Amino acid sequence: QVQLVESGGGLVQAGGSLRLSCRASGNIFRTNARAWYRQIPGKQRELVAAITNGGSTNYADSVKGRFTISGDAALNTVYLQMNTLKPEDTAVYYCAARAKWAADYDYWGQGTQVTVSS
Repeated sequence: QVQLVESGGGLVQAGGSLRLSCRASGNIFRTNARAWYRQIPGKQRELVAAITNGGSTNYADSVKGRFTISGDAALNTVYLQMNTLKPEDTAVYYCAARAKWAADYDYWGQGTQVTVSS
């Protein structure tokens, strides 16, 4: 099993910044990627950014140039630096981990609320 704990959410004004952290524990050697997803009530969870243990990253078009995902080589801790935040970034943000043999992310944190006021 892999446990993920997010932190760093909160309330910020539009144009501001926040940094989310995701700390992993347990059998993390079984995983090779982390991602940040977000969800607005009534909508599907969407991928925000992802990183592999090789350092490859990808981002949703809506956050490119504003958000940066990073982490150590073992992905013990992964960060999401969010700059120039917009009210439409308001959501619950979830950290996820993917097992080496899996196509999808199957380990999830409890989520952290990010609220951007206009």
